[in-house]
Parts: sequence; structure tokens; C-alpha cells
Amino acid sequence: MSLDPVIARVTERIATKSRTLRQAYLDRIDQARDAGTARSRISCGNLAHAFAAAGDDKPALKALKRPNIGIVSAYNDMLSAHQPLEKYPGLIKLGAQSRGCTAQFAGGVPAMCDGVTQGQPGMELSLFSRDVIAQATAVALSHNTFDGAVMLGVCDKIVPGLLIGALAFGHLPVILIPAGPMPSGLPNSEKARIRKLHAEGKASREELLEAEAQSYHSPGTCTFYGTANSNQMLMEVMGLHLPGSAFINPNTPLRDALTLAAAERVCDITAHDDDYRPIGRTVDEKAMVNAMVGLAATGGSTNHAIHLVAIARAAGLIIDWNDLDEISRATPLLTRMYPNGQADVNHFHAAGGLALVIRELLDAGLLHPDIRCVHGGDLYQQAQEPFLENDRLKWRSGASESLDTEIVRPVADPFSREGGLRLLSGNLGRAIVKVSAVAPEHRRIEAPARIFDSQDELLQAFGNKSLTGDFVAVIRGQGPAANGMPELHKLTPTLQVLQDRGQRVALLTDGRMSGASGSVLAAIHVVPEAHGGGLIGKLCVGDLLVIDADRGELSCRTDIEEISARKPFQVNSEQYHFGIGRELFASARAVVSDAESGASMLFKPAYDH
Repeated sequence: MSLDPVIARVTERIATKSRTLRQAYLDRIDQARDAGTARSRISCGNLAHAFAAAGDDKPALKALKRPNIGIVSAYNDMLSAHQPLEKYPGLIKLGAQSRGCTAQFAGGVPAMCDGVTQGQPGMELSLFSRDVIAQATAVALSHNTFDGAVMLGVCDKIVPGLLIGALAFGHLPVILIPAGPMPSGLPNSEKARIRKLHAEGKASREELLEAEAQSYHSPGTCTFYGTANSNQMLMEVMGLHLPGSAFINPNTPLRDALTLAAAERVCDITAHDDDYRPIGRTVDEKAMVNAMVGLAATGGSTNHAIHLVAIARAAGLIIDWNDLDEISRATPLLTRMYPNGQADVNHFHAAGGLALVIRELLDAGLLHPDIRCVHGGDLYQQAQEPFLENDRLKWRSGASESLDTEIVRPVADPFSREGGLRLLSGNLGRAIVKVSAVAPEHRRIEAPARIFDSQDELLQAFGNKSLTGDFVAVIRGQGPAANGMPELHKLTPTLQVLQDRGQRVALLTDGRMSGASGSVLAAIHVVPEAHGGGLIGKLCVGDLLVIDADRGELSCRTDIEEISARKPFQVNSEQYHFGIGRELFASARAVVSDAESGASMLFKPAYDH
């Protein structure tokens, strides 16, 4: 199948605008490869420090003849998704030893849970944690005694952070190893029902907590298709997982076999051997386009409109929301998973899962097959599923057709002819909207603004029964430079209640929503943000706003000159800049780029929007 012309055009555009930056990046990683690891050059004292505690691996490390693999892990036992990672280093060391190699635990990275901090002050550190994780990854690998690496992580900012950090060592082969989703718990429809009842005061806190505990009930990733599970999809379509690794449940023999196999494979693709596959060459413009296609086709997390820009920049590539929008409009929506449907990722995996989606997209010419996947083949070989036969790990072709067309469909019969994300633009700036969960009749609104400076202000207004009529809720001062760009997912049940009552409502914010963005129209990630002089910060109650997801419009009917002359927005620093460690991130707020530039404190913007 020839490549779809839109996919080809966007890929070429990215390559062209990235040419200078990408070549400089490739030159740097080639120089690092040619220099080799420090083990062969550093002093005996340095080297002795590096293997002093290596036990039985000391002779191999002293011999300097076989690869040494660095392990970077986001393990902690508070996050259900990361708790299974505790035993992975031992498995990885066994896998490396089976190839005559060594593996050392290079370092840990922080891993916070957005599910715990949602609606709390700690959420204002969440997005910044991605770049802290990237820096911590760099520190872990900075000893320069490794020939390859494995990254252990799953959740929202953690996989992007690990990947950005790994790309700073682009000369190393790197494999991402996930933990897998927890088994299915309380059905998502029932969880959503109880959340809405609680928002209306019709369910107690005890009833809500019991429902949440039945949903998030064991080790493993949360099972809805949010940012964490979108991460795993991205690693598959970018060729950075062993095939079919994403959605195998934790603490199972198959999961352990995949972890061992990943350790063995990374030993086989270092510069010591003939099949050298450095991550900086795998993550190219084709892999980034595959990521955007996968995101659109599965209705993935809006957070990746930010993360993919930052990941690309780490590899010397420049992408923007125009690229994402053009790809999404050319990509059919093939899946329905909560919050875009009622199924969870376990149901999706059983119905055909990523193997089916990848093969459908490849056959339609919507994915690049010829990327340098870590397993050694092309992307068609990624469209396989692992299994055990007499305790031996093998792969076979995935399902040839959907086993449940309410969850996953072929390209010939999609849920929608276009993907799940759209770009909005107009006289208020640019924003992202997720439409995969929004019914067509709710994708456009023209209504007066109601202005709030926090989530709690809106919830208080709801409790006071003052949120009457149709309106666009403007939550301003939530951008990266103002307060770290928290998710506002706490608002979802309340806005859904209002919509279910027959009111036409929408959200407009320079903050984020979540991988769990729901059925209410939400224009998010607005740039310029209020704190940077964006007009969203100067809107007043009653200004007539238009959000049209189908036409890609974000505008205000009030005279823009009148709005521009209004008093500048001022962030409430006492509310947002102190407590729960937020005072330690003042430097991050001072230098962070805007959302379309990746909301990064590591890279300067590569372009003007």
C-alpha cells in the first residue's frame, strides 16, 4: 500500500523544517557513538567505583568486552502502575547475563500520580515533573558506562520524560518496558454514574470512594484510555516496545517473559554488534508522524498535543499543532474506549487491540512501516501478539478482524472518518479540542462567558445553583507560566451534569483537561495563555464566545480592540506559587515555553506560531 498523500506531505514538511536542527542532533549522537563508553578510557579508580558493588558481574565489567545495560526506573509502590516494576531489575539482569552482558540499576526518577493529585495543589507540579524526569534520566546515564538502556515507566508524564531523557543519549539503543494494566474492575459506565450523582449531592462520599476503589483496585495501570495507556500505544507505533507489550497484565508469566526478552534484545542492538539500533535514529520524523496518527486513530490523550512536541524537539525535530490537526483530519477513528466509550483497555486488547489497529493503519497507508523498530523488523512485525508455548515466548499474527466492533473497527468502517483531536484558532489564539467523546450536536457552541480563576470557583457556583442557562466556562490563569498548567478533570462530572440537564455548556481554558476528557466540549491549552498576555485573561462575563470543533474556530464576538484595552490578567501568586513544594518551581515557571512549544523548561521554542 502506498503512503497516504496527507501523511507523506506532513512527514516531508516536518523533515524540511527540522533539517538543520535534526542534522546537528544526529552529528552529536554520531560523535558520542564514535567516542564509545567511558569504561575503556576512564581511570582505574573511576572504573573500580563503577563496578565495586557488582558482585558476580565484576569480571565481565572488568573485561570491557560485552555491553553493559543501564536500568532507569520510575518504581514506587504508591502508584499502582509502577508497583510491579519492583522486581524488573532482577529480571533484566538475568536477561542480560543470558547474553553474556551485564546490567546495572543506573538510577530512579520521580513518578507522581495525576489520579492522586487531580484537583489538588500538587497537580501544579505534574507537567513540570516530565522535564524533571528527563533530567533525572540524564543524571542516571551520565556516568557514561552504559552501551544501552531500558526505561521502566508507564504513566502520564513519566514515559515522555524518560523518552526525552533517553534521547539526550541518542547514540544508545533503548527499549521502553511497561508494567501493563490492572484487571478490569467496576464498569466505567457505573463509575461515571456515581461520580455524577456525587456531583449533584445524591451519592455520599463513602459511596463514591467505594466505587473508585472498585475501579482502581490492584497493581497495574488504570484501565481507562487516558494518558498512561496512550503512552503505551505511542511506544508501540514508534517501535520502542517489543511487539504487543503494551497491554499484558502485570505479575503474569507472559509479562515477565516480555521483560526478560526486552533485556536480551537491548544487548543485541548495541554498537558492539551488527544490528546497532540507537534510539536517536529510531525516533525520526516518520516515527513522530506514526505517533500522531496513532493518537488520532485511537482518540488518545490531549496531553500528547504537548508531550509529542517536546519529545520531537529532544530528537532535533519540529512539529506543531498544524501537523497534528492535519493528520487527525486524515485519520479515521478506529476505537471506542472510556472516556470515548464504555470499554477499557483490557476489553480493547481482547477485541484485537493494537495489533489490529496497527495493521489496519499500515494497510491503509496511514503509518510508516519502515522505521527502525527495536525488535529488528518493520512496523508490520509490531502488529503481532506475544504468547507462551511451553514457557517459551513466541509471537503470532494478531486478530485478522475485530472481535467486537463496538470497541475496535477497521479503516473501512470506522467510528468516524476523522481522528479524535482538532486545532482551534481565531482571535483568542489557538487551542486543542478532543472530539472523540463529544457528540456531534455538542461540538459547536455560541454562548456568553462565565469567568472563573480556579476550578473551585466554578464548583462553588454550581453548589450555589448559579450556573443557569447556556454558557462557556472560562477558567483562566492555568497555563504553564502561571501555575504549571494543571489538569482540570475535577470539573468533568459537574459540566456533564449541566449538559445532561439540557444546558449548552463548554470549557475554555489555558490549562489542561486530561486523558480522561469527557463528553463536554473543552477548548484547552489556549495560547497565548492569560499570564502571558493572552486575551483569554481579559474576557469578561457576558462576552459572546464561539467554539466550533468542526470548523476549527475559537473566537469572541466582542470587539477585540475593546478586549485588548482591558486590565491585564494577574496570577494569584499566594494561591498558586507556595505550598506543596510549588515554591521550588519558580525558575520553571519563569522559563517554561507555551503549550504549543511543548510547555518545556528544557528547550527554547523553535518557531513562532
